[in-house]
Amino acid sequence: MTTFAVVQAIIIGALVLGSAIFAFRRLLPGTSTRWMASASASLNKPWRKPWVQAMGRWLQPASATGNCGDGCGTCGSCGPKPPANARPDVQPLEFRPRNKG
Repeated sequence: MTTFAVVQAIIIGALVLGSAIFAFRRLLPGTSTRWMASASASLNKPWRKPWVQAMGRWLQPASATGNCGDGCGTCGSCGPKPPANARPDVQPLEFRPRNKG
C-alpha cells in the first residue's frame, strides 16, 4: 500500500467513526449520557495521570441547568401541555377534507 492510500484510509475511518458517534448521541441521548458519565468517572480518579483526568473531565456530560432549552426532560415542562381535563387513554380525531387539486 502506498502512503497516500494509508492516509486516505485513516481519514475515511475517522469520518465514519465520527459520524457513528454523532448518530449514536443524537438517536440515543440517555444511553450516550450514561456511557459518557461512566467513562468520565473511571478516568477522573486521583491516581490517574493529569492528561487522563483532563480527558475524564472533558467527557463528563453537562448537567441539566433547569431551563427549558437544555432538553433534559426531567420536569415535564418541555413541549406542549395537554389540557387539564384530558384523559391519557383517549385521543381526539381530526377530520380534514381531501385536497382536490
